[in-house]
Amino acid sequence: MIKTARKGIVGNGIETIKNLSDSLSSENYHGSAIFTAEPTNDQRKILEDICPTKALFSIKENNAMGLDNGKCIMCGYCSESAPQTIKISNKPAIPAKMKSQIIDYSSPQTLPSEKSYEQIGNELKEKIQKMFGRSLAIRQVDAGSCNGCEIEITALNNPIYDIERFGIHFVASPRHADVLLVTGPASRNMAIALLRTYEATPDPKIVIAVGACACSGGIFGDTYATTGGIDNVVPVDVYIPGCPPRPEVLLQGLLLAVNRMKT
Repeated sequence: MIKTARKGIVGNGIETIKNLSDSLSSENYHGSAIFTAEPTNDQRKILEDICPTKALFSIKENNAMGLDNGKCIMCGYCSESAPQTIKISNKPAIPAKMKSQIIDYSSPQTLPSEKSYEQIGNELKEKIQKMFGRSLAIRQVDAGSCNGCEIEITALNNPIYDIERFGIHFVASPRHADVLLVTGPASRNMAIALLRTYEATPDPKIVIAVGACACSGGIFGDTYATTGGIDNVVPVDVYIPGCPPRPEVLLQGLLLAVNRMKT
């Protein structure tokens, strides 16, 4: 992975990455699970039982199967148990405005064309200038995460991704924020803090659920200790699946969120 990263940086000529196809993901990076064939009845039962977060589920009406990327933690157990049916790709799942849109099915799906990192950033920059003036302020909220998502969020500020060139920066107070970037399953102890942070953020505001835990509770599920996803506490504008999602996917989620708001 270190050799791949060095090659990517040298190949760009500069440190900052411009194209998602030049992403520094290694070939064995767990980005998303993809159906390669229609699972049999026996395989569906195996896949449902092996998945620790119940991200895989059967659809009885047409004998198909669904994969909820909002629950998937990319453990890889599914591809190990049924390699003829499902494989692990190094391409991450894409963000969506609704939970139903981050579900893939075993029947063929039409994938959107991939834009460059630079193009996504510049589109977002134009939207930000229209809506918020010159910049977009983000308040990151940890609602009980394992800190995996925080590591990827921190990477947005490094020389590789350099998110500030698009007019996006992080702030310490929700009163200065336009966006709440929320991670974690929203533990019971953090639910009130998350709600108060949301109420302190001025309108118009955007709420983005980052990672499987924020989308659905993830590996923690919906238990006595968690709320089962942040949308059970505050309204969510965009869901970004992944465990954790990569920095370029976080930027895609921000663009999707800004596009959702009225201009």
